[in-house]
Amino acid sequence: MIKTLSLPCQVCIYILIVVLFIFHFHAFSSIPFSVFTKKKKDIFPAILHGMCRMFGEKGSHGININKGCIWNLLLFCMDKCRMFGEMVFRLSSKRFENHRRFNCKGTMMELSITQPDDWHLHLRDGDLLEGVIPHSAKHFGRAIVMPNLKPPITTTAAALAYRESILKALPKDSSFTPLMTLYLTDMTSPDEIKRAKKSGAVYGVKLYPAGATTNSQDGVTDLFGKCFPVLEEMVEQDLPLLVHGEVTNPNVDIFDREKVYIETILEPLVQKLPQLKIVMEHITTMDAVKFVMSCKEDSVGATVTPQHLILNRNALFQGGLQPHNYCLPVLKREIHRQAIVSAVTSGSKRFFLGTDSAPHEKRKKECACGCAGIFNAPVALSLYAKVFEEAGALNKLEAFTSFNGSDFYGLPRNKSKLTLKKAPWKVPELLSFPFGDIVPMFAGETLEWEVSLN
Repeated sequence: MIKTLSLPCQVCIYILIVVLFIFHFHAFSSIPFSVFTKKKKDIFPAILHGMCRMFGEKGSHGININKGCIWNLLLFCMDKCRMFGEMVFRLSSKRFENHRRFNCKGTMMELSITQPDDWHLHLRDGDLLEGVIPHSAKHFGRAIVMPNLKPPITTTAAALAYRESILKALPKDSSFTPLMTLYLTDMTSPDEIKRAKKSGAVYGVKLYPAGATTNSQDGVTDLFGKCFPVLEEMVEQDLPLLVHGEVTNPNVDIFDREKVYIETILEPLVQKLPQLKIVMEHITTMDAVKFVMSCKEDSVGATVTPQHLILNRNALFQGGLQPHNYCLPVLKREIHRQAIVSAVTSGSKRFFLGTDSAPHEKRKKECACGCAGIFNAPVALSLYAKVFEEAGALNKLEAFTSFNGSDFYGLPRNKSKLTLKKAPWKVPELLSFPFGDIVPMFAGETLEWEVSLN
């Protein structure tokens, strides 16, 4: 039976239609485009006519429709209200989760994250070790400690002794854990790899091509020959190979050495031993980004330093030669820096924090043949936060600093927290010790993020 609706009912129907039109536009696909060319007083009846057609009933511009159509329309509205409510709940939950991590107190922003680890760190030894280790232990829970000392850490016994030296040099209240590595040479044996794994203290084997960087003169000269049985044993023992990825051929331009190493060493290595876990350390080029992204996610990863995220090779020469911006691998062109920033801020699990903090005394940096290395331990987290903030990716910072590395190494994530505050602070010009001075990265400059432990 057909009845004419009262005016209040018509108003209610119009309101429901408008709500549906806003939140579920595709429901009105049956309404002709000509509706929007009608006069204002004819628009709503025309929309209702389209709704009636959608529910399989015949309507007219006189608003005469049957009860069954109204009932279907009301059920339809109730269902869409339910969907809208669920959407609002999900958005509110997400906003609440973000609110737990990003707090604003007045004009100060605070970011609470799981305490990070440093997956590439140089601590040196002796007095230098005692001077610099508090800066890393203050911010990081664990660190992969590089073995390129004099003499290098080539055996498990040497790694354990070095670990004890590190633990003794720590501040009394520190919970910092050093994760040791072996220095791979042409003479390393498969049995040494077994001992390293059994020790429970060694977490990787570092590959330095002979002559590639500081104290690398004892490094590898024959990876696919003398070292290959060792690599096969590393697969069996599930020990990662940590690679300084540069060729040392003097005929290769220093800015191309990473690219050539990927083509001549890493790509063949992945093909020969696909089960070997590899960390490409301190990547510097878009070629490295492409290589890591082309490999299996849980078998090849990469550490990224703050200097290669923030500086390009111009930083070596602006205002004169800048020895404190000199590191190896050397800084590259801007196009490569941008590619690395895009990779780490994308949220990919393949990339993780590795400062490559490498302290040298000021007098050994500012001399005729200055040492390669940047001491960034005091400023690293501040600089990483700057990079992620500028990329609009602060919500992905914690995974990069605190999750990806431990997941790759198969270690539990840290449980403690620290806070990054958006508050300016000035980096000291010098850090003075009894043995001499060290110039930190960005010395004398003001940074925007300050670190505090919870």
